[in-house]
Amino acid sequence: MKTLQNPWSRRFGTLHALLLIVAWVGAREVAAQNQNATAVGSACSLAVRAGRLIDPDRGTVLRNQIVRIAGDRILGVYPAAEGALRDCSQVLDLSRSTVLPGLIDTHTHLTSDPTILRYERLGLSIPRLALIGAANARRTLLAGFTTVRNLGADGYADVALRDAINAGDVIGPRLIVSGPGIGITGGHCGSNLLAPEFRQTSLGTADGPDEVRKAVRQNVRYGADVIKYCGTGGVFSKGTQPGMQQFTPEEVAALVDEARMHGRKVAVHAHGANGIKVALRAGVDSIEHASLIDDEGLELAKKYKVYFSMDIYNTDYTQSESKRRGELPEFIRKDAMIGEIQRRNFERALKAGIRMTLGTDAGIYPHGDNAKQLAVMVRYGMTPMQAIQAATVNSADALGLAGQTGTLATGAYADLIAVDDDPLADIRALERVSVVLKGGEVVKGGATSSIR
Repeated sequence: MKTLQNPWSRRFGTLHALLLIVAWVGAREVAAQNQNATAVGSACSLAVRAGRLIDPDRGTVLRNQIVRIAGDRILGVYPAAEGALRDCSQVLDLSRSTVLPGLIDTHTHLTSDPTILRYERLGLSIPRLALIGAANARRTLLAGFTTVRNLGADGYADVALRDAINAGDVIGPRLIVSGPGIGITGGHCGSNLLAPEFRQTSLGTADGPDEVRKAVRQNVRYGADVIKYCGTGGVFSKGTQPGMQQFTPEEVAALVDEARMHGRKVAVHAHGANGIKVALRAGVDSIEHASLIDDEGLELAKKYKVYFSMDIYNTDYTQSESKRRGELPEFIRKDAMIGEIQRRNFERALKAGIRMTLGTDAGIYPHGDNAKQLAVMVRYGMTPMQAIQAATVNSADALGLAGQTGTLATGAYADLIAVDDDPLADIRALERVSVVLKGGEVVKGGATSSIR
């Protein structure tokens, strides 16, 4: 016997759901407005006088501007005039400099040191890796990178590092962290360096949809902000090939679905074309490396508005320093095989209109040299302004931090850097950052003076 359903109950059920959605959206908008209103209504604690000010949101340059700051937030940007300094207790004079939002790197490995070879790394404890991360976080911040995403760290050392930075125990950028990368048995996210009798497994190893879901849940449980998985082989993993797919479509679908249930974005390490397309169809948020992308992959990426994070600088370091230091020949060979192909595909992706971040894979080369990739991005087709936008507003959006960092918007974090030269004339100027502010606090260079 069929049960008759009241059509009005269906309609009211739908209406109730719609009202809940409207209320949720409205609450988020009110919260954002209140946050900005709090900043605007606060007393000005610091005024930054900028000779040239690059606004990546609009792609413009302003001259003789005042950035008013209250605590750790931007109050607003105004033409330099006596009134712009009203109620400000301190002033930082950068009138001879170019000022812009702090830079963002969407792919780092802060707990990795490129001068420590792979077999040597096996002897390092998780606490030691965390302390290496603290030193690298400091170098990265002082290089002008006020926000970074760390994609892969043993033993949740990056979670500990993030929490230490937030607590003020060590200095470093704002961190978005993944914990251990999730990968198949024998895959790129695991460790394949030891002989079978050691029976070594990696924390993120998962096979089959159920294990993949459990791995996501475990990373969320221990503090991961983002989920990172390895969808293909890689360069710096023994026995894997960069172009070969890892994980089935069913496994990837389960991973992305589980991540969404926990409100986490998904970043995929993917060099090979098939692994990239599986990830795109499953709904990932960013493709890391994208070295061997094909035409179909480019179309899918454009359709789904996915960000590409292409590390097109570090092959220069790998092919010189890593070879000299005695890195495994397999790694050097694989890097040489895909390095130039990746750069050409960067050009293709740019021309296709794919959204780009600055993702460097720092840790493969020394931390603090992150800005060296900007010149390579310009060499392969970007304008200097596009490169700056990739490293600020684009990267912030990719991390879910739009309007919070990488911008001069009112209510955003007061993360600013200054350089002596004009990066729009020579992008390498950003390799020589002279002043860094994080959250309204001067952490490098510059001297504030009182306003009476």
